[in-house]
Amino acid sequence: MSQPRHRIFVGKDNHKFSAAHMTVFPDGTKERLHGHTYQVAVTLELRDVSFASFLDIGILKQAIDAQCRDWNEILLLAEKCPHLRIVRREAGELEFILSGKRYVVPADEALLLPVANVVVESLTEEFASALLARLRPVLTNDIVATLEVVITETRGQGGSYTVAL
Repeated sequence: MSQPRHRIFVGKDNHKFSAAHMTVFPDGTKERLHGHTYQVAVTLELRDVSFASFLDIGILKQAIDAQCRDWNEILLLAEKCPHLRIVRREAGELEFILSGKRYVVPADEALLLPVANVVVESLTEEFASALLARLRPVLTNDIVATLEVVITETRGQGGSYTVAL
């Protein structure tokens, strides 16, 4: 029988980001450029909930807020997509070809993620990685067993990623 564990979670109304993307399919076709207002929830599974190991949930909320701000009002692009070719990135512009279509956008309004496709499966993993980087300084006493990120792109549709720490 596994040892019971406690979980704390945060998924407030303000934990969201609005971003544009285009899902690319294996045959090279893609969705049209569109956007979502993604909702984010994070769960931490705790090994210890004693007073000495208290984890300030406010720090978690701040980290989620900061990551949501970093991804808000931006075009998310999959840097590792086999159907993406960066033509140039200079003079404040990013020019790229995705699935045979040419785009030119302001460089500061696009973010290249190290993923093969911008879908909730990859977004949850990248969000978790970025969140852990923000939280590492406060996760020093080994009380967190896992971190789970859930991102929904529309009501009732999304994905999750869980990482053991």
